[in-house]
Amino acid sequence: MKWLEIIKLRAAGKGSGLPEGFLVSMDKFSQKGLVEIKTFRHAFLETDWSVHLLWESERPEKNGSSLGLRLAQALKEFGLVDHSIWVEEER
Repeated sequence: MKWLEIIKLRAAGKGSGLPEGFLVSMDKFSQKGLVEIKTFRHAFLETDWSVHLLWESERPEKNGSSLGLRLAQALKEFGLVDHSIWVEEER
């Protein structure tokens, strides 16, 4: 089953966002079932970012992966964080 963790950050202060070192360090994570990590910036709001973790496993973690939980916790120092879990819709 494919599932997605989305961790959204609304950073405090104009021009704030994910620090460059933070983005680079995420590429070093390798965990079983982790398919891809992507980051997105809001098209018009400089302070809004999201980190998407794509997983493939038997079932999603109820509260998110340990990686997702650690990332969400780390991002709280920069502003408001929302962490949600999504499952791929089978057609």
